[in-house]
Amino acid sequence: NLWQDEEHRAAKLHLELDIRKQVPTRAAITHGNGNEKKVLKTFLAPDTVYLLDCGYAEYKLLDDIINARSAFVIRLRDNAAYSILEEKPLTENDRLAGVQKDLLVTLGCDSKKDDCPHPLRIIQVFHEGDENVRRPSRVSSKKTCRTRDVDYTFLLATNLLDVPAETIALLFRRRWQVELFFRWFKCVLGCNHLVALSENGLTIQIYCALIAGMLITLWTGRKPTRRTFEMITLHFMGWASDEELERHIEQLKSNEERS
Repeated sequence: NLWQDEEHRAAKLHLELDIRKQVPTRAAITHGNGNEKKVLKTFLAPDTVYLLDCGYAEYKLLDDIINARSAFVIRLRDNAAYSILEEKPLTENDRLAGVQKDLLVTLGCDSKKDDCPHPLRIIQVFHEGDENVRRPSRVSSKKTCRTRDVDYTFLLATNLLDVPAETIALLFRRRWQVELFFRWFKCVLGCNHLVALSENGLTIQIYCALIAGMLITLWTGRKPTRRTFEMITLHFMGWASDEELERHIEQLKSNEERS
């Protein structure tokens, strides 16, 4: 139990985010050493496209996604093993999106080919570095994949065989919305401060924050801001009247309609 004493308290939030609506669709909370890939397998649903970073690059997991009648776009590690079956020609739009290669492949070395025997595509994408966004990380794991300040290429694998390569590249860029959601979740929903340190208390706080965020989104048609949560907090404390809260919500609705 990672809540057993003052020195061993860690938890992990596993979240499935609908990047079109910017709302979570599934969530699970585990101990800090919970396995992300195992949790994802419990989330799998048909007719879904999963955008995954290289931490999920387990070939058996990809096979499970295909068997669930869904699709994936996943970043592979630079040393990923694969056998090329065909190289597809690129369009001008592909090149404008940074695509350098569009390959039909089988993944894995000889001992791993049975883990995901389906033909897949590998899209090699060029990314132009930007030294202005360089930020030192407190995480020193060699397994993490970070944006660099120099030009580099990365590999995307997908079972979407008929989708243009440029669409695959642009689709994966939307995965950054997940990072933005977690930043918003911690800063706006009050989850940068834990009200309770017990397992149940932490679970209740996180689920309450997720539910509150979704309810406000349904009510106003937009993602709640820090100011909205401040107003709701003031209302619960009796420092803001019903009329003031309703006026704030109506203002949010009118802003959404104008945008």
